[in-house]
Amino acid sequence: MITTAFPDSFINELVARNDIVDVVSGYVRLGKKSGSNMFGLCPFHSEKTPSFSVSPDKQIYHCFGCGKGGGVISFIMEIENLSFPEAVAFLARRANMPLPEQEDARESKKRSRLYALNRDAARFFYEQLSAPAGERAREYMQRRGISRTTATNFGLGCAPDDWSALEKAMREKGYTDYELFDAGLIKKGRNGGWYDTFRDRLMFPVIDVQGRVIGFSGRILGENGPKYLNSPETPVFNKGRNLFALNLAKKSKNGYILLSEGNIDVVSLHQAGFDSAVASLGTSLTAEQARLISRYTGQVVIAYDNDAAGQKAAQRAIAILEKLDLKVRVLQMSGAKDPDEFIRLKGPEAFARLIEGSENQIEYLLAQVAKKYDLSADAQKLDYLREVEDLLARRPSAAEREIYCRRIASEVGISPEVLIGEVTGRRKRILRSMEKAEGRGSPERGSQPAERQLRYDDPASAVAEEGVIRLLCRDPELASAPCLPAAEEFSSPELGHIYAVLLARLREGRSVSADVLGGELEQQEISLLVNIQQKPETLANSAKALDDYINRIRQRRREKTQGLDPMQIYRQRKEELEKQK
Repeated sequence: MITTAFPDSFINELVARNDIVDVVSGYVRLGKKSGSNMFGLCPFHSEKTPSFSVSPDKQIYHCFGCGKGGGVISFIMEIENLSFPEAVAFLARRANMPLPEQEDARESKKRSRLYALNRDAARFFYEQLSAPAGERAREYMQRRGISRTTATNFGLGCAPDDWSALEKAMREKGYTDYELFDAGLIKKGRNGGWYDTFRDRLMFPVIDVQGRVIGFSGRILGENGPKYLNSPETPVFNKGRNLFALNLAKKSKNGYILLSEGNIDVVSLHQAGFDSAVASLGTSLTAEQARLISRYTGQVVIAYDNDAAGQKAAQRAIAILEKLDLKVRVLQMSGAKDPDEFIRLKGPEAFARLIEGSENQIEYLLAQVAKKYDLSADAQKLDYLREVEDLLARRPSAAEREIYCRRIASEVGISPEVLIGEVTGRRKRILRSMEKAEGRGSPERGSQPAERQLRYDDPASAVAEEGVIRLLCRDPELASAPCLPAAEEFSSPELGHIYAVLLARLREGRSVSADVLGGELEQQEISLLVNIQQKPETLANSAKALDDYINRIRQRRREKTQGLDPMQIYRQRKEELEKQK
């Protein structure tokens, strides 16, 4: 946990100069109004009806769909994938505010140092490409048709076939071995010494959307080692949250992101004029990467390798991208294994025609299913129809389901009404199963946080714990109440932590706005707090309400200690009510 190193007064001034509506409008189209609040489509989850609310009065945002919420700093942390100090610095630059001296900036300084180290390492690799040590890298680039102009645009470089070339060069610039190790640039040997992580490789710097070098990917030039080697996870590099070349592709006017598998494919595509190409970094596409893509486009063209692994990866990617309501098309390459080979063999014009003729996601998925069966055999035709029924039943659009049902029915020679009926029945079963899995109709479901990463083990107690937090936010004088519980009495660790932070601040007479709390609470805790604050609470008799909530928390603890099951608790309460009558 990063503790905020900024004075509350500075944070309050920062927030005042960065109106949340202005900031959010740079990422979300806000239009629909309800009272004083403005609504738009949530940038953090897929939705078709706006549930993302921004309050100009309270200077907070809250999504009624996914539960995310907070102030303007929290929003920048979430949307730009920044730490609290980095988000503060981001907004300070936006408002032309100088940053104050920080009480404890070790973590921020460490990250800044790693960014600088990666930048200097990238420059070292780039210089080596023109040096004698880069001869094999230059020969490889020539064989792959990569021009020097393209190499310069991507900042390509060469890691020499030397055990310590980078380490020595960075030491001369004042970096320590431990900093190099933290950046993933050197490793510790068996004899206790250090050696370069990247050796004898064509180097691809990984640059984030803010233009910072965050890591590297290296393609082997010799025989020893894996074909591609990526930087390990570091304080500034998470391969599941970044995409190679998105810093360049985000500027494209193509109107779509071209998603490929490898760095060489991306470089070749950009060189051929397809400047919206990106690639994941040694992993399958992740939900975080998909959300990153959705900030810059509403359409994705998948150009994965033309082999079984590439086809499976495409199907996984479709499932992830569809959740964000992105339109997806899939290239079907013939005569080449990947985009790089296709362009070298057939040229950019042929690839452009390939994009124009690419299939939408449902046509692609149906074609993949059809490939598995011999539709001239009745038994296989039935298996094909069962798989198709399941695929179509999961499509959200009724019109789309009917169109494809009629097409497939015609292809296999059955009545469209029969297939439509089977798909409709299958869809109803799927929806019932989903409702059951989500606990829809359960009284506990409505007590759970909107964010699915958070779950309450004891919803009955958590409702009361939320009530205590809500009352403290609305009536700070209650922080001096004599019988307040300890944070350890809360059943939810997240609620206990929020409560402890709030109580300490209120007793010190400090602010408890979502923005100042961003340095002391996790992002999901901020969202949870904002969600709690949105719920109704009367202050007509706040002291009595606080006592009632506290009593409920302690009663639940006693019940759990006694090991009573829900039916025993119900009977006890019923008996108590009967006695009162």
